[in-house]
Amino acid sequence: MTENLTSSDIQKLLNDPTPENRAEAAKMVSGHFNSGGLSESERKIAEDIFKIMVRDAEERVRLALSVSLKENPDVPHDVAVSLANDVVGVAAPMLQFSDVLTDEDLKEIVKSQGADSQMAIAQRQSLSADLTDTIVENSDNEDVIATLVSNEGADLQEATMGKVMDKYGEVAAVSDSLATRKQLPINVAERLVSLVSDKIRDHLVTHHEMTPDMVTDLFLSARERATVSLLGDGADVMDVRRLVDQLHANGRLTETLIFRAICMGDLVFFEAALAKVCNIPVSNAYKLIHDRGSLGLAAIYREGNLSPEMLPIVQAALDVAKDMETSASEDRDRFQQRMLERMLTNCEDEFDPDNLDYFITKLGSKKDSDEAA
Repeated sequence: MTENLTSSDIQKLLNDPTPENRAEAAKMVSGHFNSGGLSESERKIAEDIFKIMVRDAEERVRLALSVSLKENPDVPHDVAVSLANDVVGVAAPMLQFSDVLTDEDLKEIVKSQGADSQMAIAQRQSLSADLTDTIVENSDNEDVIATLVSNEGADLQEATMGKVMDKYGEVAAVSDSLATRKQLPINVAERLVSLVSDKIRDHLVTHHEMTPDMVTDLFLSARERATVSLLGDGADVMDVRRLVDQLHANGRLTETLIFRAICMGDLVFFEAALAKVCNIPVSNAYKLIHDRGSLGLAAIYREGNLSPEMLPIVQAALDVAKDMETSASEDRDRFQQRMLERMLTNCEDEFDPDNLDYFITKLGSKKDSDEAA
């Protein structure tokens, strides 16, 4: 050591009657240990000191040891585990920073300790998918889960995100933190869109002079726009199909949403959605939709109980979408402009295609009126 410790010096440090001096001794020995300049025999002496100090009756001594050794990868495993299972004040530094602790160590602590220890683990620089899932499964504390999902170093798999939504989706701190993650599976993003819309809708009904019907119309439109925006270029086909399944299962696969998708050129979503509405394989829907004539698409609209008067407009949007597939330079803004121009020559006078959102809202209102008649 920089200042060699003799056996008598060590015994004096450990037997010092004042907790303050023993805490200082813990810092001093840890400092030497962290320096990396110890001989093999000196390291052994330091480790023996640590094993005695983790049993010190004074918390401040054990805390000094935990703080000093929290980022040292060479701490003996049994010392790290002992400190990590101490009272939370002592354990927190090791739980948050120590790489000596294994996933199995941490999972056991998540299951056996309280929210404070779980919070320290949730703040680690990186967490495996397995450890993250264990925290979600075993923590009943909203703050712990909000901290976990906001931690970009936590490996959150889609199944684990689903558990978070199931347990804490209604908690704003959790859903907001989840929504701000850099990467979200499309199905999770859609659930968040729906949840946020529902919460804001309820707020408008209770705090402003808007009828439930007015607010519902407003937010169905907003939610559909947000959902379609999730379908970025190059979206995975299977992800899109899972999204369609989820929307259908929750009653959100509306005709206006399907129409929005084709108006934005999302052929994969359009095909999967019509297949789901008609309860036929996607391959069959594809053949009918892309039939050279108009009979296939018309048959799908009849089978799915969709608005037949919309067929010319949908066909126009479909034609533009097919054209777009062959033009790699076509961006979505340009596509939407072309699509609206084509619709202008096909739509009925009562609709205003110069404003797509207004047009789609009118479509929904007209369909509701027809069904009520």
